[in-house]
Amino acid sequence: MDDKTFRAKYGPWALVAGASEGIGEEFSRQIAAHGLNLILIARRLAGLESLAKELRDRCGVEVKTLSLDLGRPDMIEPVREAIQGLEVGLLVYNACFSPLGLFLEGDLEGKFTCLDVNCRGPLILVSELAPAMVKRGHGGIVLMSSASGFQGGSYISTYAATKAFNTVLAESLWEEFRTSGVDVLGMVAGATRTPSFDDNTPEEKRAEAFPMMPADVVQEALNYLDKGPTRIAGKTNKIFSFLMGRIMSRRTAVKFIGSKLRKLYGEK
Repeated sequence: MDDKTFRAKYGPWALVAGASEGIGEEFSRQIAAHGLNLILIARRLAGLESLAKELRDRCGVEVKTLSLDLGRPDMIEPVREAIQGLEVGLLVYNACFSPLGLFLEGDLEGKFTCLDVNCRGPLILVSELAPAMVKRGHGGIVLMSSASGFQGGSYISTYAATKAFNTVLAESLWEEFRTSGVDVLGMVAGATRTPSFDDNTPEEKRAEAFPMMPADVVQEALNYLDKGPTRIAGKTNKIFSFLMGRIMSRRTAVKFIGSKLRKLYGEK
């Protein structure tokens, strides 16, 4: 899709939730390169402001920033203020909270935060932005999901469950909106070389996860946005998904993923 068509279909403004680093930062760069103005949301304002300056200087687009905890009960109010008077044609929900650890070792508050950021957040923003898109007859929604949502696994139980929610929500919205001109995509990433991945994964074990680069995940997402409803990023992730979903039994797939995650995060 050329830039003119992309702007007409998804512009003039895009909102990226979870924009300060990793995949969200890369979404912001690639969307700005298409010529869309941006509302960038994340908790860390310094990172947002630095990215906003880069995009204004490089792409000549308008950029607004909003420092916000997307798990807040009242998160929609500052979002409404930030987007007042703007035509938001593209929503990318990339924000996530992904605690690592055995289920019984994690506190309940952290599990609720995971639900609030990963599930409640996209529900609220889609509910806020989608009606105007449907009324206009064009727009796009990308919900970032994860291959961890295809089956359970040790150390990521609550996170994996929230990502199953994201995938099914995106598929359901795609079906509901597909005749309205609004495109919906559940973009399923595997391991990706983000700051969070590097912080949580021992350096000597990173290659075992076959991580992709954020730029490749985002490019695939934007290329596939008008096709939907679900896209698994990268050839390796597609092969693993096929093997675990079609060849292995459910029991075997869960045990396989659990053993891999124990080696990455549980064994020192």
